[in-house]
Amino acid sequence: MVHARRLLREDPRLAALQAREIVRAAPADAEAWRLLGRALRAAGEQQDAEAAELEAIAVSVHDPRLFEAASALLDGRLAVAERLLRPHLKEKPTDVAAIRMMAELAARLGRLGDAEALLRRALELAPAFAPARSNLATVLYRQNRPAEAVEMLDLLLGADPANPAHQNLKAAALGRIGSYEEALGIYEQVLAGHPAQPKVWMSYGHVLKTVGRRDDSIAAYRRALSIAPTLGEVWWSLANLKTVRLGEEDVAAMEAALEADDLDEEDRFHLDFALGKALEDLGRDASAFAHYAEGNRLRRARIEYDPDEVSGHVDRCEALFTADFLEARGAEGCPAPDPIFVLGMPRAGSTLIEQILASHSEVEGTMELPDLPALAKRLGGTRQRPERGGYPDCLARLSAEELRGLGEEYLARTRVQRKTDRPFFIDKMPNNWAHVGLIRLILPNARIIDARRHPLACCFSNFKQHFARGQGFAYDQRELGRYYRDYVRLLAHFDAVMPGHVHRVLHERLIDDPEAEIRRLLAFLDLPFDGRCLRFHETERAVRTASSEQVRRPINREGVDQWRRFEPVLEPLKEALGPVLAAWPAVPGEWQMKHNQPRRSFRP
Repeated sequence: MVHARRLLREDPRLAALQAREIVRAAPADAEAWRLLGRALRAAGEQQDAEAAELEAIAVSVHDPRLFEAASALLDGRLAVAERLLRPHLKEKPTDVAAIRMMAELAARLGRLGDAEALLRRALELAPAFAPARSNLATVLYRQNRPAEAVEMLDLLLGADPANPAHQNLKAAALGRIGSYEEALGIYEQVLAGHPAQPKVWMSYGHVLKTVGRRDDSIAAYRRALSIAPTLGEVWWSLANLKTVRLGEEDVAAMEAALEADDLDEEDRFHLDFALGKALEDLGRDASAFAHYAEGNRLRRARIEYDPDEVSGHVDRCEALFTADFLEARGAEGCPAPDPIFVLGMPRAGSTLIEQILASHSEVEGTMELPDLPALAKRLGGTRQRPERGGYPDCLARLSAEELRGLGEEYLARTRVQRKTDRPFFIDKMPNNWAHVGLIRLILPNARIIDARRHPLACCFSNFKQHFARGQGFAYDQRELGRYYRDYVRLLAHFDAVMPGHVHRVLHERLIDDPEAEIRRLLAFLDLPFDGRCLRFHETERAVRTASSEQVRRPINREGVDQWRRFEPVLEPLKEALGPVLAAWPAVPGEWQMKHNQPRRSFRP
């Protein structure tokens, strides 16, 4: 074997001959098959090399240590799997099966960057190893890189066009980049051949909802429930249409589902949120709140969230983004005026603002884009808990060229979402309130709109909402109130140090006097008035958020004061909101007094 490795550098063809002799004598020797694959690839015999590489993988999985590691992964014993895989890979660093297992371990631990690097190494060693390519597509999708995931999936589907798992993932990735019609076509093709897949029916229903086919969406969800009546996520998807009222038969079916012996916790909390909505619509408020509370309790127990991290981030932003700092760096960054950021709390009316603006002839609506938080996360490095020197403090060390590069990168990353030639586009990620300073530095001509709603109305609406991902603050009343308070505190800071740069839209005022508020909004954006903005509900476009059905109707006051029915059980929320609630719609006086400095405008 040592001689064959030496020959690999000197004469790949002769090395391949020797490796063939070894595998004939020892067909269960994975290392010999790996050597044969390398020799054949070096000799230019790609097809035979692929066959040898795949055989090496097939043989290596019978290694007792890898077999034990695979069992540990299957059982969720991740620490055991890691203890087995690390020494194995130290001895056999080119064992592709072991590399893929380590990538799966990294992905399960949330280390998606590590998983991606491992899978790319596996494919470098064995380009034809389809399972690794499939895993890589999934990892890219989970990192909010759907366009790259689609590229990987196209390669897989070229070799196996009818693979339903790859088709489903491609459809989901296409939905992420706004290619909804193509996604619908794939789902329809999959369901024609495999109709008994409730989760595919659910995913199909999600896309139908997004494109405004409400009745078809409901039918898809109902079809999923006919196959799997205890699938809680589908019940929640129906309830989350907001304009659909679930009746007594549905309540009975969900209550029966909760009694199932084999119901897992994820189905359980989805059912609790759905039952809360159904019972609230039926006027059974006490029972509704009990289910909301239980759903939130179960969901909170499954997630990691530290409110101190959010408060600490706000503290660091207040320290860094002073008026002098912003004035000194006001002309740096990318000068493109394209983005309009609509941010604030979830469930505060941002989708309504987006729909209004997307009805304007010069503005394109997209979706909640993950790109700005991804840039912020990268700037912060790998620290689990932010510290001084990380994000946002690191922004002070960036040059004008680096800031401009970040702005240009953001525009490049979001270009896949732009389907028209309109000059402006909307990024409606609510959580971008935490990155107002970053926006100001890298995109100084971008416009920022703060969508704000009454603290109790907004926070209770969040408490009733199960979010597919993120929003860890939303599952506890006290944490909700503290998060809202931190959000208001940071925006009050930016109001003081860069006055006029953030335009605030109060949801209640928009509901009460839409034309006046829309005119003010368009004036802030330097856009001419467009009457279609008043008829926003007639605009046909895809809307992905929970409010998708609500913004397809004219403005109404339904839901504005719904929280008042539940006010007696919201005392923990009220206490956590503290002075923010008392000062509404203004901000606490002490926050205004804190910035005792000349007011200057920094619009470039």
